[in-house]
Amino acid sequence: MSTNEIHGILAYPVTPFTADNDVDTGKLAALVERLVADGAHGIVPLGSTGESAYLTEAEFDAVVDTTIGVVGRRVPVIIGASDLTTANTIRRAQYAERAGADAVMVVPISYWKLSERELRQHYAAIGAAIGIPIMVYNNPATSGIDMSPELLVSMFEDIDNVTMVKESTGDLSRMQRIAELSDGQLPFYNGNNPLALKAFNAGAKGWCTAAPNLRPQPCLDLYEAVRAGDGSRAEALYEGLRPLLEFIVAGGLPTTVKAGLELLGQGVGDPRPPLLPLDDDGRTQLSRLLTSA
Repeated sequence: MSTNEIHGILAYPVTPFTADNDVDTGKLAALVERLVADGAHGIVPLGSTGESAYLTEAEFDAVVDTTIGVVGRRVPVIIGASDLTTANTIRRAQYAERAGADAVMVVPISYWKLSERELRQHYAAIGAAIGIPIMVYNNPATSGIDMSPELLVSMFEDIDNVTMVKESTGDLSRMQRIAELSDGQLPFYNGNNPLALKAFNAGAKGWCTAAPNLRPQPCLDLYEAVRAGDGSRAEALYEGLRPLLEFIVAGGLPTTVKAGLELLGQGVGDPRPPLLPLDDDGRTQLSRLLTSA
């Protein structure tokens, strides 16, 4: 599958846990099936929403296998393969490729802030180890590392398999700069939920989002309105979604999305500590948002 086929609403499933804090592959399978059946254009497990940083390698592999098995080639699957070391990021990326992933997504995770030379080598090593596309994920809010548009475009030009970027800073000018520097050749995807409409209008090829776990149809309708050039409908849909998008981001995506699924009667367990379940005040506010969204 080519990068050109990766577009639209790319849904992030949470990772369900049992009462004993084990990965619940049954509930994961049901959640992924719902997302695909509801119309998501792609599935992206094991990102920040999927609590990938808190999983063992065996758990990571189980989420990969479950997700890819359920999707069954109906839509692209992009596996979040990030880890602290280059070696284990490669292990995860290679496992994802063997399991049938269409691409991997990699955010640079490091205790030490990485230099541009180190970032280039990290992605070059991953690109040399696999044969599927890499989505470079820029999210300094969680990783502490900010990759400039200049660096992102340079890696796209120089490193095999680096074919797309997920930009999550919330700075629209970053996306515009990527388009300018690459002459429109480097596809970029929005990872900042409240920026969804502006990002699509700026040329984002897709929206990587946890929102379809809770409200799939408005997300899909927003994308279709943008594609149809119906600006007034797109604006109305976005304004309807915006309070929910802002809330789930501010409260932490695993925490808020899992609370929302429970409120919708589709509980998938609590987040894994040190993350905590949403508090009572938050649940009350989220319940109101889900009712009004």
